[in-house]
Amino acid sequence: MTAEDAHLDSTFAALADPTRRAIVTRLLEGDCTVGDLAEPFEMSLAAVSKHLAILTRAGLVTQTREGRTKWCRLEVTSLRPAALWMEAFGSFGAGDLDALEAMLIQQGLAEPDQP
Repeated sequence: MTAEDAHLDSTFAALADPTRRAIVTRLLEGDCTVGDLAEPFEMSLAAVSKHLAILTRAGLVTQTREGRTKWCRLEVTSLRPAALWMEAFGSFGAGDLDALEAMLIQQGLAEPDQP
């Protein structure tokens, strides 16, 4: 496995969780404290910190401490290899994505959306 493959694996694994995707989306707006990131989630600060640790290990987020406050920053450039990899497949239409989701559900690799 190449270093590029390992980076892609860790990026997609980190982004596989909806909470971590929500954190990344929030960080697209700018740097945030851990407390600010945790606010909208119905989970403990420790649980959010675990999600941040996974994003940090994947290189998607950096954390710095200013006094007692921990700040998080999205490392947008670390998403570039994943974006380039996905571009190789061209654009997907909604029907293509629905078919992919159905196949993943059929193979037990995904769960149906809950209403």
